[in-house]
Amino acid sequence: MKQPMKNQQPNSLSILFADDEPSLQELMRMELPHLGHRVTVCPDGHTAVAALERESFDCLIVDLDMPGMNGIQVIERAATLSPTTESIVLTGKQSLESAVAALRFGVIDYLSKPCRLSELQALLLRVAARRALKKQTAASERTSTSNKTSAPKLIGSSRAMSDVVKLIGKVAPTNSTVLIRGETGCGKELVARGVHDQSTRNGKAFVAVNCGALPEHLIESELFGHKKGAFTGADSQREGLFEVANGGSIFLDEIGELPLSMQAKLLRVLESGDIRRVGDNQTLHVDVRVICATHRDLDHMVETGTFREDLMFRINTFEIHVPALRQRMEDVMPLARHLYLRHRPEHASIETLFSDETKLVLEQHSWPGNVRELANVVEHATILCDHPPILPEHLPRHFNGKNLKREMKASPAVSISVPMAPSAPIGRMSLREMELMAVHDAIHRNQGNKPAAAEELGISLKTLYNKLNQSETQSKKSA
Repeated sequence: MKQPMKNQQPNSLSILFADDEPSLQELMRMELPHLGHRVTVCPDGHTAVAALERESFDCLIVDLDMPGMNGIQVIERAATLSPTTESIVLTGKQSLESAVAALRFGVIDYLSKPCRLSELQALLLRVAARRALKKQTAASERTSTSNKTSAPKLIGSSRAMSDVVKLIGKVAPTNSTVLIRGETGCGKELVARGVHDQSTRNGKAFVAVNCGALPEHLIESELFGHKKGAFTGADSQREGLFEVANGGSIFLDEIGELPLSMQAKLLRVLESGDIRRVGDNQTLHVDVRVICATHRDLDHMVETGTFREDLMFRINTFEIHVPALRQRMEDVMPLARHLYLRHRPEHASIETLFSDETKLVLEQHSWPGNVRELANVVEHATILCDHPPILPEHLPRHFNGKNLKREMKASPAVSISVPMAPSAPIGRMSLREMELMAVHDAIHRNQGNKPAAAEELGISLKTLYNKLNQSETQSKKSA
């Protein structure tokens, strides 16, 4: 069982440092306490994970390139073992691929080796400020109205999100099992809560379970409970999460992570409504609506034998696909404003929360981490920016605007060779008209998928929309 750390000074942190370089280990062991922090130093990833299993830390500083278990793997385990721990990556090979992979787990920032202690301390002060802001936000949420029964608001006016809202409204009043598909971080739990809150069970419990975070040997006990003495450590009888959700809904997130043995037991519960605590001979009947979610390709898993086909049929009564953020770029700025105001509600009356240059930076990013990544970026900016508007320098390091500046310096003209219809009067077409033809042809070839068309043309999505706006303006003038 984890032991909580003792109370410390406001800017003092309990730090877990993991690096395979002995000299750096010794440096951090000596210097971090001088900076006012408590530090536990580990020589590798496996030792760091063992430390996380014993106790909680405020901050994890981890080298990306350790042998055995690398930094990304440690961060992934930390997200499960200690979700409140903030992470910093220390690396000598600052690669974009590694940065994106780490960002999906909420990494605050990166430090390149060798790093100065002053830079590290500045980053640790930001971690302390971030944790303080989270505590303040949580306190505000606890003191806000607690009897709200309306569904969580899904932010976005795009057609893709409008379709999701319509599907929620259709299936919510029923008792059908729902399967929510979508990439990691796109908001599947928010959709699940919407289904629950618009159903007749909205006054009952909504229990969210991350199936991928449950230790395999404890999954059955967590879901169905156990009897006292059922196994070593079971010193008292315990209700399972299905019992806790009785009368309400249970959200099984990342259901594709369940082992096959557990899939069979879950199927039995879904078909009968009966559960049996571990070590008990008696069955209990529960009335629970099951909502599942996954980012995995369950159809492929069925083909490879890693997911039961009968369970797939059982949970896929009604499917909702949540689009990735890059597939609804028009929702980026409304989402960013909403996420900002969660931390700074006192700025709700301010119309311009983000500068025009910042908007371009955010709208040109591909958002591999989806809404979760956007939330992390906005929170980072909220800590650095005392008063709006947020500028590019308030964004994380990899959002420094360099890509935008390079694009702005380059000629905006698109030079692409595309097949033209024989009847097209190319000799009489202006360069702008040829560009617009190339854009429309690319969109047609990609069946209306504008992000894919922009990628094919080698331009940003923002530039593509600008070209389309020019086309619309030109058509109006011609009319």
